[in-house]
Amino acid sequence: MKRRLFTLLLAGVPFGTASLYGQTVDLHTHIILPEYIEVLKAHGAELEETFPLPAWNAERHIAFMDRAGIRTAVLTMPAPQPYYGDTAESARCIRRVNEVSAEIKQRYPGRFRFCAALPLPDVDAAIREAVYALDTLGADGVKLATNSRGQYLGDEALDPLMEVLNERHAVILIHPHRPTPYQEEILSTTPPAMYEYPAETTRAVVNMLARNVPARYPNLKFVVPHCGSFLPLALPRMRAILPAMVKQGYMQPIDWEGNLSRLYFDLAGNPTEEVLHALLAITTPDHILYGSDYPYQPDDVLQANLERLKQTLASDVELSGHADRIMWRNAEGLFVRSAVSGRTPRE
Repeated sequence: MKRRLFTLLLAGVPFGTASLYGQTVDLHTHIILPEYIEVLKAHGAELEETFPLPAWNAERHIAFMDRAGIRTAVLTMPAPQPYYGDTAESARCIRRVNEVSAEIKQRYPGRFRFCAALPLPDVDAAIREAVYALDTLGADGVKLATNSRGQYLGDEALDPLMEVLNERHAVILIHPHRPTPYQEEILSTTPPAMYEYPAETTRAVVNMLARNVPARYPNLKFVVPHCGSFLPLALPRMRAILPAMVKQGYMQPIDWEGNLSRLYFDLAGNPTEEVLHALLAITTPDHILYGSDYPYQPDDVLQANLERLKQTLASDVELSGHADRIMWRNAEGLFVRSAVSGRTPRE
């Protein structure tokens, strides 16, 4: 009862205001609804990503946030993409996820934001949902899977969607899904979260860079999950090989500055000091943001991970001066839409 009263007393605190329960902003959390799970069950897909989906509800999430000192969490739909050949079914499921996310954001002011799911691989349906979610529901951005049934980020078919999102100065949270196609034997031996998710994220971002997607849509901001995945290793190799590929006509030139300046990186995955410094090889502290991956690990584990990260930042000579940026200030700046977008989402 006391905890509930405490939450209600603080519910009116806006996103950018200091509060008694901490400043941290969590860019990487998931909303998992019964209606979403029912669609997966209807297609025998509860274990499509090789592990069961955890339970979620708003009250438990807020209780975790209060204990951990997290002010605001950004909700997204998890993997897998609920598409099994029927666009109408997928669109209904995703509309429900987005509308409930909007309701929760309104019910708990200042505690939640959300990035809307889209019913890809149907691009027309995805555009309709993006417009509705951003312009009517007040979504704070969109979540895009690394691939939607084999349609990878960077695919030319997604360009019309990117145009619509660019007009709205959208924030895009990228999240890995099971690779398509995939080797059954590999995934049965090593769960995707261990290796394939970082590889999948790297694959999708490299595909976008090869087509200069971030540079061609300069109003977009892309958040790459899990500490940049393998990009700190992949990008130097890509830079080294690209001139030969361009000279031989296999690839087009890449606008490195135009692309990388629009990439942000969340820290879901409990990064070590070595991982943080590897990430700094491809970005700057103002593009790094905290993420927990709630509710995919027990609350006490996630809270311990957060405290460990704070200690790592505080003790690191290069990063200690940027701790506030990484834990919350960068997130606040991420969601400030340019006035020229002409649209103000419903708060």
